[in-house]
Amino acid sequence: MKKIQDTDKKPILLKVSLLQPTSVNTAIVPLRPQDQKIISEREHFIAQVERVNQMAEELEAAILELKAIANTLNIQKPYPVLNQEPCKNICQYFAVSVPWVKRKSDESFILTTRKVDLFRAEREAAQLAQQLRQQTKKRLASQRDRKNKSGAEADTKCLFKLVNKS
Repeated sequence: MKKIQDTDKKPILLKVSLLQPTSVNTAIVPLRPQDQKIISEREHFIAQVERVNQMAEELEAAILELKAIANTLNIQKPYPVLNQEPCKNICQYFAVSVPWVKRKSDESFILTTRKVDLFRAEREAAQLAQQLRQQTKKRLASQRDRKNKSGAEADTKCLFKLVNKS
């Protein structure tokens, strides 16, 4: 036992042991109520979901930029000499996906992947080219029709004049 004396000089005996746990009757009061802590943790979770998805979008954009640079390099490379082996593409492409967090209808979440469409730009360009070709064909056809119609009217007028003169 260790003697501890107070200000009145009365000895107080206390058992001191480092091995025995002591019970504490008072706890430190949390800085915020528990329900606010849960809301804050959920907000933190939602923010992290948004961060993961934003990073996935940035990664997808970086992958598409990598492909565009590779395509530019493929176009710019010199033509092979007749005796040499033909040049190969600088980059090959396989199926690619990025991590993605989806929200389900019951407000739970799924960590999954989303496919990166590496050839969307080429498909969109081909589709636009096809639409422009169709519009051009329609425009040319309508111009031909107007020309033929006006030519036919002119022929009819000439014929009418010839008939009236006789």
